[in-house]
Parts: sequence; structure tokens; C-alpha cells
Amino acid sequence: MINDITTDTDNGMKKAIESFKRDLQKIRTGRANAAMLDGLKVDYYGTPTPINQVATVQVVDARLITVKPWEKPMIAIIDKAIRASDLGINPVADSDLVRLPIPPLTQERRRDLAKTVGKQTEEARVAIRSSRRDAMDMIKDAEKEKQISEDERKKGEKNIQDLTDKYIASVEDIAKAKEKEIMEL
Repeated sequence: MINDITTDTDNGMKKAIESFKRDLQKIRTGRANAAMLDGLKVDYYGTPTPINQVATVQVVDARLITVKPWEKPMIAIIDKAIRASDLGINPVADSDLVRLPIPPLTQERRRDLAKTVGKQTEEARVAIRSSRRDAMDMIKDAEKEKQISEDERKKGEKNIQDLTDKYIASVEDIAKAKEKEIMEL
């Protein structure tokens, strides 16, 4: 019983960490990163579709991403979607592809991005703590229903708290690395 709850909680916390990492990849640093475009969707024959499903996205160098649509009419649509996004990138469209020059970040923009990382870090912590709370509730309910003893409950709660501490520390490490990457000139 306790092992099942611990395993489920561990899986939930791992998913929170993976989601946190995906969210951080979308935050722009001073370097080109194809993941920056992951959240962007374009209108593909009336259906909102991720850019990487209608075009080839390549990182050419540290300051340039190219997007080569598989159909020429998509160039204007991709250009428009990128301009409308909050990426702060001005695409350059030509006959074959869309170039995305990544401008260097200003100090003010770096601070704003660091704040965004802070918000997402707190959201990840909340998700992990929510998993902990749910697990603790399940353990207490199991004790009330006489499925486990008081000693097993205490052991289970300690295991859940240890998992929580481990994943919170992991979130902190990931966030510090991302903030360092953002603040790097």
C-alpha cells in the first residue's frame, strides 16, 4: 500500500520536473534554440498546427534559426505567427525560408526572463508539494481505514517527505542553471 502511494507520488513529481524543463526550454536566452518555437502554432488549412509539423526548423549558428516550410504559401503564415508571438524576434522571410536572427538580450530583458524563471520555479514547487499533499492524505486515509498501522504511516510520510525534498532540490538546481544561462553575456 505505502509502496504504491510512494511510486505514484514519485511518478507525479517526475512529471512535474519534466514539465518544468519543457517550460524552461521555451524561455529565450541569448542563443538560438529550436525549442523556442515549440509553443507556436500556425494556421494550417484551418487547423492550429505546431510549426515543426509544417516546416523544418534548424539552428544554423548561435544567433540564427531557419524555418523552411514544406509548402511555399506557409512562409507568410509562419512569418505572421512569429511576429504575433511574444518571442521578441523579427523574422526575415524570403522565397524559400524564414530566418530568425536572435538579437542579444538587454540587461533589462535578462532580468525579466530571470523573473519568469522564478515564477515557473515556484509553479514547479507547488506541483511537487501538491503531489506530496495528495500522498499524505492517502496515507492518513489508509491509517483511518485500518489498512496500515501508525508506524507504517509515519514511515510512509517520511518517505514522501524525502521524495519531496529531493525533487524540490532538483527544481532549484535546474532553475539556477537556467538563470545563469540567461544572465551570461
